[in-house]
Amino acid sequence: MAEPHKRLEHRLYEDAMAFVLGTAMCALGVQFLTHNGLITGQTAGLGVLLSYLTPLSFGLVFFLVNLPFYILAWLRMGPRFTIKSFVAVAMVSAFSELIPGAFEIAALDPALGAALSGAMIGLGLIVLFRHGASLGGVGVLALYLQDRIGFQAGWTQLIFDALLFGAALFVLDPVLVIYSLAGSFVVNLIIAVNHRKDRYIGR
Repeated sequence: MAEPHKRLEHRLYEDAMAFVLGTAMCALGVQFLTHNGLITGQTAGLGVLLSYLTPLSFGLVFFLVNLPFYILAWLRMGPRFTIKSFVAVAMVSAFSELIPGAFEIAALDPALGAALSGAMIGLGLIVLFRHGASLGGVGVLALYLQDRIGFQAGWTQLIFDALLFGAALFVLDPVLVIYSLAGSFVVNLIIAVNHRKDRYIGR
């Protein structure tokens, strides 16, 4: 029988490096999305959709829509997780404002854009998860409702995404919504395969 590994806390500089890498990857994934008018799931997808419908940028909308969820995060996950998630969301918002000025996409096929965005966002989220942070939003609400009323977290997230993509059908070309669903599948597949507590012991 293998001896259990000792859990080691991440050092501050390790968290800092991970936050820069993870949030930059997520923000770059959003650029691939928005170039082709695609969306993704959860609050990031809501932020993208609202940025299409309003004069506000994704970075600003994404930061604002996450604000109500920090109260639940504090109650459910504690101050450390909440603060880290607040910083992560703020960094994604900031990178989303800065990247378009330094990175311009000349041409990108929507199908490839959906796959690339899904891969970048999925990998960025893995980095953040492994350093005790998230991008807030519906996942926190889902865990809170599961604790309070026993409604399974997965169903809450599924219902939210179903409503989000349903609303997108009234705004976007249906073909783009299909590509968006494929991109979301890539995000969730990467997380399902790589984010396992029995394989990763850092925190």
